[in-house]
Amino acid sequence: MKRRPLLAGAAAASLAAGIGWGWKQRQDPPPASDPATSADPAVAAFWKLSFEAPSGPAIHIEAMRGKPLLINFWGTWCPPCIQELPLLDAFARQQQANGWQVVGIAVDGPTPVREFLAKKPVSFPIGLAGMTGLDLARSLGNANGVLPFTAVFNPQGRLVERHFGAVNEAHLAQWVKNQTKT
Repeated sequence: MKRRPLLAGAAAASLAAGIGWGWKQRQDPPPASDPATSADPAVAAFWKLSFEAPSGPAIHIEAMRGKPLLINFWGTWCPPCIQELPLLDAFARQQQANGWQVVGIAVDGPTPVREFLAKKPVSFPIGLAGMTGLDLARSLGNANGVLPFTAVFNPQGRLVERHFGAVNEAHLAQWVKNQTKT
């Protein structure tokens, strides 16, 4: 039995279900007085996702709620993505004590990601999204499907930052500063 088509199909079905749920929510919006349900439907759907990891257990996004979360969409074929990974890795290690979590979402196949990480490992988890990762990035505000794309969520699960293209130290420092204010 081939796992890749099954996993890709499951990921696509999860994404489609999330988008459908988001569409339904826009047709019948929740009461504004409930902050837990008044978030963007695409963001709410994002928190329900899980991703296969190149090795190890699946990554369940919901389990990361409650702390600042930086999600970085990248590909092994994307030079700016590869260039920023060491900076993101250093950020993940330095900010872990402050509660920050970093997850890379690979918009790529499992084999190229595994081969890449064997040569250039990172300390943060990587989720395998394949090309459906571009659809997910678009649902989070990356209309043009630019890679790399970074989304930052606050501890309450709200999308608070979006960045198109490679991040730098100033971006990361500002995001940390913004989260310590809240």
